[in-house]
Amino acid sequence: MTYRPIVHIAGSTSHSVGPLSVAQPLPSDGLRYADPFVLLHHAGPQDFAAGAQSGRIDPHPHRGFSPVTFVYQGAVLHNDSLGNTSVVGEGEVQWIDAGNGIVHSEGPAPALQQQGGPLELIQLWVNVPAVAKALPARYQELHTAALVELALDGARMRVVSGAVNGLRGPAQTFSDVASAMLWLNRGASFEWQATLPTCLVYVLGGSVRVSNGEGSERISAQHLVVLGDGSGVRLEGEEDARLLLLEATPLGEPMVAGGPFVMNTNREVYQAFVDYQEGRMGSLST
Repeated sequence: MTYRPIVHIAGSTSHSVGPLSVAQPLPSDGLRYADPFVLLHHAGPQDFAAGAQSGRIDPHPHRGFSPVTFVYQGAVLHNDSLGNTSVVGEGEVQWIDAGNGIVHSEGPAPALQQQGGPLELIQLWVNVPAVAKALPARYQELHTAALVELALDGARMRVVSGAVNGLRGPAQTFSDVASAMLWLNRGASFEWQATLPTCLVYVLGGSVRVSNGEGSERISAQHLVVLGDGSGVRLEGEEDARLLLLEATPLGEPMVAGGPFVMNTNREVYQAFVDYQEGRMGSLST
């Protein structure tokens, strides 16, 4: 295996998304776009007091990409204009293909609000080919039983989409996108057979060492690693760590992100705002 060299390490800036505080390494200085990955928001860990009724993000639209939520701690309640209502729990994922438009809302699940506890998640925006931006929206709810899990000595991985180390995740995608949630113990190592051109590792918590040619580099929490050409990635846990592994074939199409929309041109973004305001993406009450 030829380890992929580190070509960029993106730190995170802090932003507010509704009531949530999020770390954002993508886009960031030096990393505007990692085709097809548009945006990565890491929320939490954020503790909710028992009985708190805050934390919900109001209904909002999307068009032209797939917003994906990976839940690492707690649980999220999702509602959308297609009529879906679901709770996505710890270690589970929701994969929304916004297509030509969807309105959704999400926040802490009722049990989390009642009992209190931590919430930690990643929302990832995955761009899709131009032809898929015109398709009807769809919702994929990926619970524990559907996800493919691999347990090794000191490491546990859940494959969400694409092929990771010979295991294929259940999420349906419009292009070649592999994603996996990884938990790595201190002192343990994990060999990732990653060959697609775009290759990213995000560290939610803890720290790891990433092999970089002849040596390795320490990567701490809330940092995103961009890797160059090669056939694999070696990760070693310096502390107990939570990670997201991402790999994809670039779309190679123009990308314009404007507000909650990801299209190919500025004109298409403008039209998305008009269509939402005129109710063509459906509606969802608060």
